Amino acid sequence: MSAKHILLLPGDGIGQEVVKEAEKVIAWFNQNRGTQFTTSKAYIGGTAYDKTGTPLPQETLDAAHKADAVLLGAVGGTQWESLDYSLRPERGLLGIRKALGLFANIRPAMCFDALADASSLKRDIIAGLDIVIVRELTGDVYFGTPRGVETLPDGTRKGINTMVYTSPEVHRIARIAFELAEKRNKKVCSVDKANVLECTEMWREEVKKIRDAEYPDIALSNMYVDNAAMQLVRNPKQFDVMVTGNIFGDILSDCAAMLTGSLGMLPSASLGAKDKNGKIPALYEPVHGSAPDIAGKNIANPIATILSFAMMLRYSFDLNKDAESLEKAVTGVLAQGLRTADIMQEGAQKVSTTAMGDAILKTLSDLNKQQKVA
Repeated sequence: MSAKHILLLPGDGIGQEVVKEAEKVIAWFNQNRGTQFTTSKAYIGGTAYDKTGTPLPQETLDAAHKADAVLLGAVGGTQWESLDYSLRPERGLLGIRKALGLFANIRPAMCFDALADASSLKRDIIAGLDIVIVRELTGDVYFGTPRGVETLPDGTRKGINTMVYTSPEVHRIARIAFELAEKRNKKVCSVDKANVLECTEMWREEVKKIRDAEYPDIALSNMYVDNAAMQLVRNPKQFDVMVTGNIFGDILSDCAAMLTGSLGMLPSASLGAKDKNGKIPALYEPVHGSAPDIAGKNIANPIATILSFAMMLRYSFDLNKDAESLEKAVTGVLAQGLRTADIMQEGAQKVSTTAMGDAILKTLSDLNKQQKVA
């Protein structure tokens, strides 16, 4: 393959630690699979604010536009909570998504067999779970206007956020979900609150229009978000691909994450529209946050970040076999009984962040040798 450049944005908290483990994996692929990945780093989030006075420096944005893909760790922390909203770490993440036009967030929730007992749900409920939540990223109440807090003449304070979607925004995220479903089980559940929110009533109607006109072979169902949250806990394997708006997707994807045992296990991909040169802007990140309470202790789980790199191999670089090898390595390490603190089980061996990364590299090397012999 031709040389590809990856921008690394470690961010805050444990983001610094987990991205280091992903760097080791990137280096392994260059050394053992003939890939030609180059990397550079930039600031984002609270760390960026401390260094530059803004959570999203222009230098970071410029580097992100030039990169073939971006790998982000996490943003946020209690030390920045008193800042104005416009300067908080999370504005850096929202800002880079908006600037790159990353409108589709793809979050798989897959239960590794070795971790089926780590979930708070019974094994038979989650064993074999393999669903994908497709979340729209650049609309909804997170970006709608008017927004803010105002003080009324009588001294009462009023907070305002606005849920907004246009039909083209709904159409493009629906197409992402339907195209994923075509490669899976041809089944999509669209989640909304159409019984009380006109915005999502429009969402439901527009998703159906796209299905009827372009994807007639896909089975489409609709579900209210409150019921969807309940069903994810009651019977998650009824779903295959779920598609929903920004705020509902934010909540449901974290709910789905805990079905697998830990937020530290789940990757995500945020994708934009293909440009005139065929390039698709993409940012990959673990679902978990910056976890400031455990930052710097070398106990964070790097698997979600490493699996985010696997998604990058698949979606940005069309290296499906390499992505599968990395995913098999993670499966193999878990089968060996190695666990970070967040997924620790009785009888397993607790390992550090770096030890988990090293174990995945060793298993990758073993798999690579086996493939060469075969």
